[in-house]
Amino acid sequence: MSQPLLSLSGVCRHFGALKAVDDVSLDVPAGARHALIGPNGAGKSTLFKLITGAMPVTAGRVALAGADITRLPEHQRARRGISQTLQHSSLFLTQTVLQNVLLAAQRQHSSRHSLVPRRQAGARERARALLADVGLEQRASTPVAALSHGERRQVEVAVALACEPRLLLLDEPAAGMSPAESARLVALLKSLPASVTLVIVEHDLDVVFALATSVTVLHLGRVLLTGSPDEVRASAAVQEAYLGTGRESLFTDGSGPAHLEVS
Repeated sequence: MSQPLLSLSGVCRHFGALKAVDDVSLDVPAGARHALIGPNGAGKSTLFKLITGAMPVTAGRVALAGADITRLPEHQRARRGISQTLQHSSLFLTQTVLQNVLLAAQRQHSSRHSLVPRRQAGARERARALLADVGLEQRASTPVAALSHGERRQVEVAVALACEPRLLLLDEPAAGMSPAESARLVALLKSLPASVTLVIVEHDLDVVFALATSVTVLHLGRVLLTGSPDEVRASAAVQEAYLGTGRESLFTDGSGPAHLEVS
């Protein structure tokens, strides 16, 4: 069996008596499209911070391609290939779309030779190629402030990809999107190469089940279930965690999810 790209072993994050993440173990193979779902307060965003190094673990181990990164700071994990988009935009609104992506591309390849014109031209070509990949090549000269919400999310994906990640973490990328924008986002993420492993936190289950090849359900900081989309759909425990007992089904039928937004 091949080594997982991301491996969590007994990961915990406690805030006093509150166990926000409690003994989470999870393996994500290279090339996976893996989703983390669960009710509000399940610990999904906290777990992301433990993976990226934005927050230290209370206990447990985080490994990337077999290497222990548990004690590495966030910037060193980024250099090893972990990139992310956040719930709240971190783009430079007064700068153009191209300038935002170019900055990330230049930072990825920064060195004492970064001012060499050939290097600058290479970074610009890379940034323009990424904008084409996310469908924004015609918006390169547009200030980010003038973009729609969905387009800003596309820029954020391009910025994250400019960092050349092995592991791309997406925290609620479809939040606030219209159904049409969400559909475009799913198509974009599906088009990414297998060399980029995706882990996505998302409340919109339409997006989750259109994209994910595997799903982990968190509840009260613990793993309730990890399995295929079909296994998650069929789980009575997942239904209860989201809706409680005696409630209508979380999914419309056995073949597709109902739209559910949990804030």
